[in-house]
Amino acid sequence: MHRPILAAALTLAALPALAQPASTLNIGIGGAVTSVDPHFYNASPNNSLSMHVFDRLVERDARAQPFPGLAESWRVVSDTVWEFKLRAGVKWHDGRDFTADDVAFTIQRTPNVPNSPGGFGGFVRAIERVEVVDPLTLRFHTARPHPLLPTELASVAIIARHAAEGAGTEDFNSGRAAIGTGPYRMVAYRSGDRTELARNDGYFRGPEPWARVNYRFIGNDGARTAALLAGDVDIIDQVPSTDLARLKRDPKVTVSEIQGLRMIYLVMDHSRRGQVPFVADNDGKPLATNPFDDLRVRRALSLAINRAALAERVMEGTAQPTGQWLPDGTFGYNPEIRPPAFDPEAAKKLLAEAGFPQGFRLTLHSPNDRYPNDSKAAQAVAQMWSRVGIRTEVEAVPWASFAQRSNRQEYAIRLSGWASVTGEASYALVNILGTFDREKRTGASNAGRYTNPALDALTERAAATIDDPTRERLLRDAVKTAMDDQAIIPMFQLVNSWALRRGLRYEARMDERTVATGVRAAP
Repeated sequence: MHRPILAAALTLAALPALAQPASTLNIGIGGAVTSVDPHFYNASPNNSLSMHVFDRLVERDARAQPFPGLAESWRVVSDTVWEFKLRAGVKWHDGRDFTADDVAFTIQRTPNVPNSPGGFGGFVRAIERVEVVDPLTLRFHTARPHPLLPTELASVAIIARHAAEGAGTEDFNSGRAAIGTGPYRMVAYRSGDRTELARNDGYFRGPEPWARVNYRFIGNDGARTAALLAGDVDIIDQVPSTDLARLKRDPKVTVSEIQGLRMIYLVMDHSRRGQVPFVADNDGKPLATNPFDDLRVRRALSLAINRAALAERVMEGTAQPTGQWLPDGTFGYNPEIRPPAFDPEAAKKLLAEAGFPQGFRLTLHSPNDRYPNDSKAAQAVAQMWSRVGIRTEVEAVPWASFAQRSNRQEYAIRLSGWASVTGEASYALVNILGTFDREKRTGASNAGRYTNPALDALTERAAATIDDPTRERLLRDAVKTAMDDQAIIPMFQLVNSWALRRGLRYEARMDERTVATGVRAAP
């Protein structure tokens, strides 16, 4: 499956880098970077920054297709062994040689980062042993066939043993351990503000046109647009839906868009059997049992949401209603699963059957600076639920705080987002729907602690299936199993957008990554 892609990508990678004048690129991002440590938290802003400093064995292009990165090729040696050949002559930012030993160290560290709120262990879960054959060859041994290994390794940033051994996340944030092979070197990181980057002139693909990159967090939508129009930044992501039409008409601005891989969804708490925080009866008394354990309640919450209204009014046409986590055309998308119909009367009936004829109270938590219109969407959902008897308040907080509290299971129900950057269904099945298990390295981002043994078994079976059509059938079955059980409540999928000053162009990415390497002077 990987060979045609590999051949095409090798041809592309062989093209010489175009020499362009040195300059500074100022980027304004809408989501906060919480760490420079590339293994600390699997969140899009962190991953976007990581792509500047670190490389991966396998990379993904703007349409989520794999191509060679630090590995120039890979092949199946046996059913349970993959061999990767590494590029010769690649240097770390400090001038030392990149070798297979660095990869072995990376695989060992990836699932073992202390205090990680949602890490990358799921991507290396299949690897039982790493065999270093020689400095530029290594073999990954798996317990069973695992055809998705190259795809999964495209999410694992490779770090230097000599810089990171014994280092903590704080050492990456200070810059001491942030030694990569990527197109840029880290100069400074200021949490909640910006990261400053300098070009790596020794980059193996050739130097980038931008001598310096200022990667700046601007969480307020209006401020982000204003910064672009004032010339304070050259490009912004998460273009506010309220400004999109105006920016498209502005002759000084270029807008780049693509259908994204991110769904916005709701996560219910399954970590408790008894009382759940932020859930009470209509008199304010905590409920004795977790209402989300009842499938009828979960379905009622879903049916009470008018997804079309969210997409059209709240998102102003920048999203598509959905009933699953993948867009049409991706591997594992199940065409039988349509966006649930808006049916408040059916929702009320299900609540009554579940023992809540008068509903109950809850608080919906949401970030207020992470996803486009995140807190607005939460407010709209709260109004819809209140109309069917579930009196809902919203508490919206900054992403940095929200992420930590969410992953400590402090919330009853929360609005979140998930981008299936691999372009196929197993990414979500393993990481947000798989049973949380540190040893098996599943459920790393399963903040609600949902568990379903039948779904886990389907996921494991699909992951070990080499035949593509059979694997896709199994993944579609898994999608149906998860949605029949209302494991999560998908609402809509985002259209990714960027706005740039005229004279620049950006290759819009399905994975929503905002990277300086995608910005070039317009022809």
